[in-house]
Amino acid sequence: MKVKNGISYEKNGWLYISIEGDAYERGYAYGSLIADEMKKIKEMLEFTIYNNYGHKWDFFIKAAEEHFKPMIQEKFPEFYDEMLGVAEGCTAAGTKTSIDEIIAWNNYFTITESWYSHIESDSKRHVNQRGEGKSRDRCSAFMAVGDYTKDGKIVVAHNNFSDFIDGQYARVVLDIKPKNGARMLIQGFVGWIWSGTDFFVTSNGIIGTETTMGGFLEYEKKYPISCRIRQAMQYGKTLDDYVDILLKENSGDYANAWLFGNIKTNEILRLELGLKYHNVERTKNGYFIGFNAPYDPRIRNLESSNTGWNDLRRHQGARRVRLNDLMDIHKGDIDTYVAKEILSDHYDQYLCKTNPCSRTICSHYELDAREFMSDPSRPKPYQPRGAIDGNVCDSNMAKNMSFELRYGNSCGIPFLKDKFCDENRIWEDQRPYLHDRVQQPWTVFSITDKKSKSKTIKKKLKIKNKNTKRK
Repeated sequence: MKVKNGISYEKNGWLYISIEGDAYERGYAYGSLIADEMKKIKEMLEFTIYNNYGHKWDFFIKAAEEHFKPMIQEKFPEFYDEMLGVAEGCTAAGTKTSIDEIIAWNNYFTITESWYSHIESDSKRHVNQRGEGKSRDRCSAFMAVGDYTKDGKIVVAHNNFSDFIDGQYARVVLDIKPKNGARMLIQGFVGWIWSGTDFFVTSNGIIGTETTMGGFLEYEKKYPISCRIRQAMQYGKTLDDYVDILLKENSGDYANAWLFGNIKTNEILRLELGLKYHNVERTKNGYFIGFNAPYDPRIRNLESSNTGWNDLRRHQGARRVRLNDLMDIHKGDIDTYVAKEILSDHYDQYLCKTNPCSRTICSHYELDAREFMSDPSRPKPYQPRGAIDGNVCDSNMAKNMSFELRYGNSCGIPFLKDKFCDENRIWEDQRPYLHDRVQQPWTVFSITDKKSKSKTIKKKLKIKNKNTKRK
C-alpha cells in the first residue's frame, strides 16, 4: 500500500512501514497505513483494560490528556506533531481516534503500570493491579563483542515476551526517515512512534535493545520513556548521548536494563536505569545479558521487590544462569546464526532438561503449569503469555540499516488460539481478541531506499530506449 510520504506491506507476520517527511507528514502517513490494525487494537484495549483494571480505556485516555499531553506538547513538540499526524491520518483512513488516544497508546506501559500504581484513590485498590511483582517482566536479550563474537564485532539478540492479547500487536517494522536527525529502523508496536519492545538500528551507527526490570516500584511524573528513548534514537550520536538523554528528567517508568552498541567504535554499553539509581557499564571485549532483574544491588533492593534474582524457579534467576552459560559455551563463535539458536533455547535451568516453559529463554507461559512457582502472585498456569518474536542483528547488518526478525516466537512453535482456548477454558474470554501465530521464517528487513530504486528504473528505461533506437 502506498500513500503520500509512506508505504507498507505485509511479510511473514510483520507489517513493514516506511515513512518520511516532517513530523506531521510522516505521522499522517503512518496513521493512514495502520487504520485497519488500529481498529483491532482499540477493540482489544476496550476489553483488556476494563477486564484488568475495572476502568474503561477512556479513563486512561483522559489521564493521557491531563497528565502527559501538555508535557509532550511543550517539551517534545516534534513528537507531539508526529502523534497528531498519526491520529488524523488514522481517522481519515476510516478508524476514528484522537491525539489523546494516540498519546495514551504510545504511553501504554507508563500509564497502566507506573502512573496508575501511584495515583491516589478512595479505595487504593489500584495498588494491586501492577501484575507480576509491580512493574512487568518482559524480554530476554544479549549483546556481545570482541572475543565473544565470530568476527570481533557486535552481535545483538532479543525476544519480546508479553501477554499475547496486547503483545501480538508488536509486529510493526518501522522505517522512519525524518528531516532532522538520524534515520531509524525499529521493531515494535503498531502506532507507536518509538518501539516499546525496543529493538532498533540508526543511521548514526547505534544498535539498541533492552529488557525490563520486573518488580520495579518507583515512579515520578517527569519525561515519559516514549519520548526520551525516541529522542535518543533520533538525535543520539554516541553511547554517552543515549545515557544523558535517558537520564534527563527520568521518570523511572518502564525501568529497563538498556543495551546499546556503537558500530563505529565497536563498543557496547549496559545502562540499568532505575529512578534514583542507575548503573553504566561498557566494554569492547565481553557481553551483557538481559533477563528482567537488575545487577545493581541498589535498584534491586531499594527500588524493587520480588525480583527473582536468586530463584531458579523464576524466569529471572533461571535465565540469568542459562544466558551466562550460553555466552561461555559459544564464546568466539557468536554470530547471528548462533544468536537465533540462543533465542530459541528451551533448556529449563531448574529442572535441568529441555522443557519449553516460563523459565526458558524462548519463554512459553502458555505451556507451563507453573507448579514450581515460589510466588502465587506471579502469572497464572497456562497464561497466554510468552515470547512473541525473535530479533537479531550484527555490526554489518546495522551498517546497512537492516536486521533479521521472526514473528510468532523465537523457536517457531505455533500458537493457535482456538486450540489453546479449547484446552484452557479459563482463558476463554480472550478468544475473540487473540490471533493465531503460525510458524514463520526468519526474515531480513531493511530501510526503503527510494532513490536507489528510482535510479534503477531510470537505468532500465534508458536501456530500453537505446534498444528501441537500434531497431
